[in-house]
Amino acid sequence: MGRTSEAVPNTEMLIWARKSSAMPLEIAASKLNIDAERLRDWESGEQRPSIAQLRKIGNLYRRPIAAFYLPKAPDLPKRLRDLRLLPGLKDDIQWIELAWEERLARERRAIIIELLENQEETPIEFRHKADLTQNPEEVGSRVRDILGVTLEEQSALTTPHEIFKFWRNLIGNSGVLVFQAIDIPLTTARGFSIPDFPLPVIVANRNDAPRARVFTLIHELTHILLRIGGVCDMDYRDWRPPEEQRIEVFCNHVAGAVLVPKHNLLSIPLVMRNTTDVSWSEEDIVKLAKLFGVSREVIARRLLILDRVTPQFYEMCREQYQNEYQKAKHHQRQASGFPTPAGNAVSAAGHQYVSIVLDALYSDRITRNDVATYLGVRLKHLPRIERLVGYA
Repeated sequence: MGRTSEAVPNTEMLIWARKSSAMPLEIAASKLNIDAERLRDWESGEQRPSIAQLRKIGNLYRRPIAAFYLPKAPDLPKRLRDLRLLPGLKDDIQWIELAWEERLARERRAIIIELLENQEETPIEFRHKADLTQNPEEVGSRVRDILGVTLEEQSALTTPHEIFKFWRNLIGNSGVLVFQAIDIPLTTARGFSIPDFPLPVIVANRNDAPRARVFTLIHELTHILLRIGGVCDMDYRDWRPPEEQRIEVFCNHVAGAVLVPKHNLLSIPLVMRNTTDVSWSEEDIVKLAKLFGVSREVIARRLLILDRVTPQFYEMCREQYQNEYQKAKHHQRQASGFPTPAGNAVSAAGHQYVSIVLDALYSDRITRNDVATYLGVRLKHLPRIERLVGYA
């Protein structure tokens, strides 16, 4: 039998590809079904992988095999500053998947910037800022002005997905890229933000309920206003250091103020006549949630902040709503079908990103193979993608 062909990759690129995937050597070796010493030898150049083994490495790190032959490794990507600290990450695998979503978001951002430059277009610049010394209610009012949203528009929305699409488009039109993570568990993260300019990025977790995703979008938009990127997890109160808690409390307060403006809420007769010593019915909470197009928990939290309910009442509501959400999510998983590749691509990348890629294709600036790479789908799904974004 002939000897297996050896690959001669740039060892610097082997190390870079693994580290840029946020993958410890031992985890990478385990996934490649080799011992750590062999992978270490490949990275040092003492041994060489076969071509087949190099393909497996490329699949693991989600890099084309040609990347391992580049003469010089790029700088390692910046990491979200608190990525390793999340209590929801039970093991390195979850952390790797979250880091992969971050890398994908940065790559999409780079693609959009390059395509716009090729078209001699300037990205919308998000110049707005905030700081922790400002009143969160006033920051929330300013964000509504930035986005150009009115209560009438909010009240006209009917379905949860319509509400999410509405806020996603508003934020996208302000100069912020909004993507969705498809495969990470909700216990890992609800979303994260990357405050790089131009075109900072927000990523929401599609496994979350649509109204909860809206709250995440505004929460992460506040991180961008602060120029402080971060990860939104399920519960920050018990583990973050004091300064981190201060940031998260501020971002949550602003998000609530954006979605449920103080002056609008307090002008409602039901709210005007109710005080903390009045028992709020579930019907009252539901009416307010429907008016503003938000979850019941957001309404309960706003009523707490504005001294219309007690902390005990809020905690009781919060526990009830989370229990109901978990039950509803279980039933939804059982009843829902499988999303199509085209639907997944548009949902993850968003209409804005997909439309810019299609514009570049039909102006002959990129190839159809580029489109398949940029959208992460096979070309046979392109007609369906065009219909979904209204391009056809």
